[in-house]
Amino acid sequence: MRRKHIDTIPTQHALLVAWGEYGQVIGVPASLAQVGLQQQTREHTPHSKVKELLVATMGGLPYLQDISRSAHPLDQDRAVAQAWGEKKWADYSGVSRMLQGLTLEESQAVIGCLQAVSQPFIDQEVALADAQEGRVVLDGDLTGIPVSKSSHTYPDTAFGFMDDEIRLGYQAAVVSLRSVTYGRMWLSIEHKPGNTLSCTQAEGLVKAAEAALRRRPRRRTELLAQRVEQLTQAGEAYRQHLQRKQARLEALRACEQETERMRQTLECELQSLEQAYPAKQRCEHPTGQLALLRERLAVYQRRLIRNQRTVLQAEARLACVQRRQAEQDEQLRLLQVRLVCFQQENETNPHPLSAVIRLDGGFGTWDNLALLIEMGYEVYTKAFNHETLRVLFRQFEAVEGWQSVGAGVEMLGHAAQAPHKFCYPLDIGLERFTTSEGQLKKGAMLHFGTDPITQNVQRWFDFYNGRQSIEAGIKESKRIFYLHRLKVRSLPAILLQEHCVLFAANFIRWANTWLMQHASGSAKPKLDQSRVGMKHLVQVAAHTSANVIWYSDGCLLRFSDLSLLAGKELFLPTSSAHKQNGSRKSCFFHGFRRFAK
Repeated sequence: MRRKHIDTIPTQHALLVAWGEYGQVIGVPASLAQVGLQQQTREHTPHSKVKELLVATMGGLPYLQDISRSAHPLDQDRAVAQAWGEKKWADYSGVSRMLQGLTLEESQAVIGCLQAVSQPFIDQEVALADAQEGRVVLDGDLTGIPVSKSSHTYPDTAFGFMDDEIRLGYQAAVVSLRSVTYGRMWLSIEHKPGNTLSCTQAEGLVKAAEAALRRRPRRRTELLAQRVEQLTQAGEAYRQHLQRKQARLEALRACEQETERMRQTLECELQSLEQAYPAKQRCEHPTGQLALLRERLAVYQRRLIRNQRTVLQAEARLACVQRRQAEQDEQLRLLQVRLVCFQQENETNPHPLSAVIRLDGGFGTWDNLALLIEMGYEVYTKAFNHETLRVLFRQFEAVEGWQSVGAGVEMLGHAAQAPHKFCYPLDIGLERFTTSEGQLKKGAMLHFGTDPITQNVQRWFDFYNGRQSIEAGIKESKRIFYLHRLKVRSLPAILLQEHCVLFAANFIRWANTWLMQHASGSAKPKLDQSRVGMKHLVQVAAHTSANVIWYSDGCLLRFSDLSLLAGKELFLPTSSAHKQNGSRKSCFFHGFRRFAK
């Protein structure tokens, strides 16, 4: 049956048109249109400008002005606008004004809309991972977003460690999911000041991931209850130690007071004797009564100085014990609150999720490890700092048993060991490797969970280093979607830009999978992400020229002779009723002109 031709429009952004068609399928434009934005509408609605920002992000435009001032301006491309449900786009200055006027509540509403669109895909991938592997694998990290060191217009910036140097800017705490279908899928991003440290963000990362997953593991309340009991017993022993310290201090103070009393008595006797000697015309002799009394007074003065010093030392020790006692009591109180909270969470979690989280060494403090273990995660991380590394090597290093796991890398695994000052047994993997400069370096990987990884340290090494996926994702977000180039200088707009970057990275993977499953035509093999990669799709295919031909049952991209895919076609079968309705008037007048001739 012959397709009914509706409209033909040239475009310089062919793949953005295809992605717009897919966006209509999953309801992105319709969802954004429901967001409550209170800004004025003249020629373009604020919803249209938010959509334009999202499309510009998908097109990899590094600056906001590139919407209007690039070689092929996006705001002049009517085909892209129509594919995304708009008649035309606004100038970049209008998008900029909209972003500057965006309130925090409006920004959160748009972010919530993007998360709602993402939720079915997250649920699908969690279900697939649970069915195929019996667990989900999460990766978390902290990445810097630097700004100019001389800038004073970015809100709430701070100096921190970014890109191996101290820079002014922000930090972004991100979590990704290892996806069965899409390889990697972003779950969350949280905006932080530039001086934020990784060691303070483990709990926040996990809670943000659980909010995105809408599921969580079963909390290990039995381990936490044992820890609370141990701390309670240790606290009782500490209180007894504190009482002994207090009794010792009281005894020392009593001794000091007695020494002071004797000194004052001898001093009075000395004064009386010194007055009596001249009156009785007595001479002072080295072994006389006056000399002996002076010697005795000097002894008590020296004793008083020693007693005072001893009392000060005892007071310092007591203050230290009291401070540690207060810290231990506060820790016990927090753990008791945590235990009650975890028990309640388990009661409201009928279908717990088995989850693995991989973090770099910056998150691997003992407190963070204990928290993640108690939250029910299987944890893979590294030693937090050089001091921890030194203690682990001193405690567990051996001469034999080292296995090669890579080029110049050896590992030694120890199962269920008790590191110094940690409350739970861990699998410990010591590493030693030689750098390209010939230097010998050491490392230590830590694991808690059911995987018998110490039996195969090669598998342990490979699985942990699989977290390079999130590092590649961070590099992708900066080099392809320009996360580190903030397009605006207001906090609500910065938050929206960050979430648009992560949504764009996810969306393109969803769209590409949909294209490979539903589209047809000679251009299809050239757009397969498994062959060409995200960079090619965004920076090349999204900026190539084509004629867009809309039919009643779909959309045909016929690539021009000047494009990378010259002579090839891509047909997208989709319900395009919105284009039919919007194009009937033009089609009618087009037919009327033919009739008039």
